[in-house]
Amino acid sequence: QVRVVESGGGSVQPGGSLRLSCVASGFSLDWYAVGWFRQAPGKEREGVSCISPDDGRTYYVDSVKGRFTISSDKSKNTVYLQMNKLKPEDTAVYYCATTRFPASTAERLTVAGTPRVGSWGEGTQVTVSS
Repeated sequence: QVRVVESGGGSVQPGGSLRLSCVASGFSLDWYAVGWFRQAPGKEREGVSCISPDDGRTYYVDSVKGRFTISSDKSKNTVYLQMNKLKPEDTAVYYCATTRFPASTAERLTVAGTPRVGSWGEGTQVTVSS
């Protein structure tokens, strides 16, 4: 059974850091790109970051470039999202899912066709507030 479980969220002050984890089961990280998405209250779910399954290429939405880092540990079948210099606008529920890596530098990571297999996890809440 394909499943992803997110964890690591919490409440931090602006400028703080958190590391999110996405433990995958039922599939290998060698088979699918895995992305992080977030949804703030009243807003649509947006793509934040993604890592490709073969060569480890990474994608970041402009608003998190230089602050967030995605990585994977294939021995643990886990994808991480290190979030530094957090801002109040980063407040959202964060989800991971199998997805399609953007085909070009002009393409954004979207929820279309996501997840490619399995379903969305329950997410993990990130709150950035002073």
